Amino acid sequence: MEKEVKKSNKIKVAISHGDLNGVGYEVILKTFNDPRMFDSCTPVVYGLSKVGSYHKKTIPNINLDFNLIKNCVSANPKRLNIINITNQDVKVELGQSTKEAGEMSFLALEKATQDIAKGACDVLVTAPINKDNIQSEQFDYPGHTEYLAEKFAEEEELMILVSRALRVAVVTGHIPVNKVAETINKEMIIRKLRIFEKSLRRDFGIRKPRIAVLGLNPHAGDNGLLGSEENEIIIPAIDEAKEHGILAFGPFPADGFFGSDDFLKFDGILAMYHDQGLTPFKIISFEDGVNFTAGLSIVRTSPDHGTAYEIAGKNKAKPDSMRAAVFMAVDIFKRRQEYDELHANPLKQQRQQRGRRDISVDELPEVVEES
Repeated sequence: MEKEVKKSNKIKVAISHGDLNGVGYEVILKTFNDPRMFDSCTPVVYGLSKVGSYHKKTIPNINLDFNLIKNCVSANPKRLNIINITNQDVKVELGQSTKEAGEMSFLALEKATQDIAKGACDVLVTAPINKDNIQSEQFDYPGHTEYLAEKFAEEEELMILVSRALRVAVVTGHIPVNKVAETINKEMIIRKLRIFEKSLRRDFGIRKPRIAVLGLNPHAGDNGLLGSEENEIIIPAIDEAKEHGILAFGPFPADGFFGSDDFLKFDGILAMYHDQGLTPFKIISFEDGVNFTAGLSIVRTSPDHGTAYEIAGKNKAKPDSMRAAVFMAVDIFKRRQEYDELHANPLKQQRQQRGRRDISVDELPEVVEES
């Protein structure tokens, strides 16, 4: 089996099952019920096979079975693989938030990230969790983004919502609205713009990305009449970002920006707070939207919807966002490899390939001639 996996050379996608009482299993099963999905990746679900079978019974016309494995190495590239995260019996209570569901959400996420860290799987796709019932001594974070940042952040994390039409990032994520104005500052906006711009180039293949920056206040402050943050913080941040070669524009009033076709003129949009960016995004791109965490050493995506308790077990959940999350994780992984290879130090590559000692500038002509 290991030889078959190596021969297939497909990207292994670790999928944490999320809240077992929500629609996570439904969208996973519906996504991989299409056999063409296996052409692009090898999926490994971190969850519970019995729970998956329970959910399968609620979905007609699913011609798909889990392939039970103990580790990623033995994953079958043509099957929906699953690693059981525990041997204990777990109760499914569709549409209910339970402590046990929260515990299983965390356990799946923990085991998936451990394998990602070891390189056993290539990318991570997270099914929706309940941000309340997952809280514990082990998980004291507002959500996936902050948890993964502590483990894998290269500099600072950035939440980006992505669809075919939009890429929206947020300066502040999971914090109360009344904390936004006191939290943002010029340095934070510049950092987020740098991460965003780098991700647009490295992860999305955009050579010179144009980024629109939204204002914080109504009408982007109306030149100080409705707030001073634009003049004192946001505009200076945009100006300094431009000095560093980042094509940042704004600040734009959020209502007019999304109410017209202006959002189509930019490669990325930086919102000041969560709902300012995510509300219009989900109105425009809910079905195929993907949550991507930039700034990490790993690739992580997620559907842009929640647990959807109200429709759990009713065969109403659409798999479009989960399918898009899988495809996007695979695409970003490939783009990163291509980008990093293209921008790698050629001398460093040469030393690694030939096992040579470090060379000085004076030795360079001789080395070139030997090549």
